[in-house]
Amino acid sequence: MEPAEEARFLILAAQREGNRRLAHGLRPLGVTPAQAEVLRLLAERQPLSMSGLGALLVCESGGNPSRLVDRLVTAGLVRREEGSRDRRHVELTLTPSGHETARSVAAVEAELHAGISAAAQGHDLDSVLAFLRSLVADQDAGRAVALRTGGPTSGEGKHRRA
Repeated sequence: MEPAEEARFLILAAQREGNRRLAHGLRPLGVTPAQAEVLRLLAERQPLSMSGLGALLVCESGGNPSRLVDRLVTAGLVRREEGSRDRRHVELTLTPSGHETARSVAAVEAELHAGISAAAQGHDLDSVLAFLRSLVADQDAGRAVALRTGGPTSGEGKHRRA
């Protein structure tokens, strides 16, 4: 197997395993990993417009997370409100229940991140991160991560340290 092919499969395997672990931890909260990402983004950055949220999401592509948000509104976790300046502009915020769920999601994520940090011990994580940033540079998901981390949103300066 070529190294690039092995890298592709290892990235896919790591993503699947991480998502499986995250989904398992979130199951008692009644939210999916994609819904959890929305809740955490709103907890950190609310209010957000639908397009603003879409630009930050890694779990969904296309920039329009309407269906995902609809499910969270129906579950009573997210509130849609008319913008204060423009009635056509919709602002998304968390409900009190949404805040509580977002805090629980953060605890599940912290546990997952601790496991990732433990597995990274003794490895050059900066090099891995630089490689992964380079791999997703100029892609929607890569731009979303860069927006969230304050990194470059294009191929320029993609070897920035987190």
